[in-house]
Amino acid sequence: MAGNDENRFQVKPAAPKSRGGPRSQRFVSQVLNQVSKAGAKSAGKSLGRPANTFGRGRVAASMAGQRLGPNARRVVIKSRFVVLRRASPNSVAVHLRYIERDGVTRDGQKGQAYGADTDAVDLKAFQERGQNDRHQFRFIVSAEDGLELEDLKDFARQLMRRMEIDLETRLDWVAVDHWDTDNPHTHIVLNGHTGGPASGRKDLVIAPDYMAHGMRLRASEIATEWQGPRTEAEIRQSLRRDVDQQRLTGLDRALIRQAGADGIDLTGNAQDRERQNALRARLQRLEGMGLAERMNANCWKLKPDMAATLDAMGQREDALETMRRALKGQRRECVVDEQLTSPVIGRIVGKGLADELRDRGYLVVDGIDGRAHYLKLPAGADLAELPVHGIVEARPSGQKKLVDRHIATAARDGLYKTADHVVQLKHANDRDPQSTVDAHVRRLEALRRAGIVERIADGVWRVPPDLLRKTQQHDAQKADGPVIELRSHLPIDQQVRAIGATWLDKQLLGDASALSGQGFGTQVRDAMRDRVDFLVEQGLAEWRGQRAALVNNLLATLRDRDLAAAVKALEQQTGEKYRQLQDGEHATGIYRRSILLASGRFAMLDDGMGFTLVPWRPVAEQRLGQQVSTVMHGASATWQWRKQRGISI
Repeated sequence: MAGNDENRFQVKPAAPKSRGGPRSQRFVSQVLNQVSKAGAKSAGKSLGRPANTFGRGRVAASMAGQRLGPNARRVVIKSRFVVLRRASPNSVAVHLRYIERDGVTRDGQKGQAYGADTDAVDLKAFQERGQNDRHQFRFIVSAEDGLELEDLKDFARQLMRRMEIDLETRLDWVAVDHWDTDNPHTHIVLNGHTGGPASGRKDLVIAPDYMAHGMRLRASEIATEWQGPRTEAEIRQSLRRDVDQQRLTGLDRALIRQAGADGIDLTGNAQDRERQNALRARLQRLEGMGLAERMNANCWKLKPDMAATLDAMGQREDALETMRRALKGQRRECVVDEQLTSPVIGRIVGKGLADELRDRGYLVVDGIDGRAHYLKLPAGADLAELPVHGIVEARPSGQKKLVDRHIATAARDGLYKTADHVVQLKHANDRDPQSTVDAHVRRLEALRRAGIVERIADGVWRVPPDLLRKTQQHDAQKADGPVIELRSHLPIDQQVRAIGATWLDKQLLGDASALSGQGFGTQVRDAMRDRVDFLVEQGLAEWRGQRAALVNNLLATLRDRDLAAAVKALEQQTGEKYRQLQDGEHATGIYRRSILLASGRFAMLDDGMGFTLVPWRPVAEQRLGQQVSTVMHGASATWQWRKQRGISI
C-alpha cells in the first residue's frame, strides 16, 4: 500500500487567487522593474534589447529604418493588444462605434471606416470575421506633419501593405481618419488572425520589437518618402517649440536618457551645437518650473517625478483646451476634477475620448454651481448613453452605500442573519421584505469574495465591526472614476413643456439652494419659472404671489400622463393590450425592448397575452429577449432573472 502511487499525496502549488483590488505584478515583472530603476542595461545586441525569439516581423524589426537619418519625418504610433476573452462582450462593437463617431472628419461629419480595397467597410462583417479570434490589435498612427499629408487613407493603406510584407501574411483590418484634433491621426483595428481561408487561419502573433519600433519606423519611411527629409529650418523650429512646452517633450525624453547618477553634463558638443543649445534652454525652463536643479554652469539634476509631472501638466492643458472648445465662448470657471469630493450636477456640453486607445471617455459638464467640470469616465462607460445637453449627476466613487449601513444595523453580535432581518423589515412595514433581504445577500456575497465578510452557514454571515470603513475602501479601490448617472436625456429647454415627470419637476420639489446665480444655474432657475407657468396651464400648479403651489403627487400624476400617451402608441403598434401594475404586484414576461420617455426609460415586458411597462435598469439590457420577473415598488422596480435562481437586482 505504501508503494501505491495513486494514494500518494502531492502538493501542486499555484498562483495566488485575486481577491479584488489592483492586480499585483508577477514576480518577474517586479524584478525587471527594479532592475530598470537601478539603471541596469540589458545585454541584447539590437538597440540595447534582447532579441525576440517569437512572433512575426522579427527580422523586419531589425532592418526597418536603416536608411533613415536624423532628419527623417517622425511618426508616433500607440498600440494596444486586447485579449478578447478578458474584455467585455461588446468591447469590439463599442470601440468601432467610438472611432466612427460624429465630428471626426475635416468638415465635422461622422467618420467612415475604410479598408484595403474599399472606402466604406461593413463593420458588422469585420466584427464577425474576428469574433473567434483570441486577440485584437488597435493602433493610433499620427505623423508629426499630418496636416501636410494629402491623404491619410493612402498613407494608412501603404503602411498596412508594408506590414503585410514584413509579417508575411494578409491582414484583416479597418481604419478611420480623425481630423478633430490639432494632430490628424488614424485609428487602425487589426483582427488577430492570419490571412487565408477561415479553416486555415492561425493566431496572428507579432514580435514585440516590431510592435514597439518596426511599425513606427516603417511609417517614418513612408512619411519621409512622401514629404522628403526635414529641413534644418524645420528641425530648428521643432526644437524651439519643444523648449517652452508645459508637457513632456522629445527634449525631455532625451534628457532622461542622458541623465546619469551624477546628473546631466552639457559640456560643449561641437558636432550638434544646435541641439545642445536647445537642451540647455529646456533645462533652464525646467529649472524655472522646479523640475530641475542646476549643479554648476554645465550640470543639472532632474527631479525624480519630472516625467510624471510634465505628463500630468500636458493632460491638464489638453483638458482645458477641450473645455474651451465645448463651451463655445461661454464664460465659466473651468475645473479639471481629478478626484471628486462632492457631487456635480449639470448639462453635458461636450464629450469624447480622453484615451482613444483604451476607450476611456470624458464629459464636459456645465454645472448648476456656475462652473464647468472636466470629468474622466470609468473604463467601459458608453458615451452613446450620455447625450450632449442631457442632465447628469457625477458622484465621488467609494462613498458609503445604504445597503452596507443596513447590514451593519441589522447585525447582532457581529452576525447578520437573513431570518432576523426579514422579521425586522416586517415590523417596519416593508412592502417586500424577502426582495429587500435578497438584495442584501447579493451584496454580502460580493463582500465575501473580497474577503471582508465570512459566510458561516446558510443565511448567516460574520460581519466585522468596521464594516463601513472596509467596504468604502474596497469600493474606492475597484472604482476608476466617478459614478455617472443620467438624470434626463432631454435638454433643459425641452423639459419646460414636456408631459412627464422631468428633472425640472424634481428641482421644483427639492431644495434650490445648490443653484448658482450665474452660468447654468441661472438658466435652470429661469427654466423652473417657465415650467411652473406650463404646470399652471395643465391645472397642476398655481402662483401665490412669488411662490408656486404644486398639486399633491405631482411626479406620479405627470408620470401617469406620460405613460398613458406611450401606452396608446404601443397598443396601436403591437395590437396587444396593456396591463398596469399596482404597487407590490409581480409581473413576468419576456423583455422585448426599452422606450425612452420624458419620465425616464421603461422596459416593455410581453407575457404573451399583453404587455406591461416597468422602470428600466442598465443591467436589464443584458437580458434582452429573455424571461424576467419584476416587482413594482412605487416609481421603481425589483428585477429577478428566471434562469438564475436567487439572482436579482
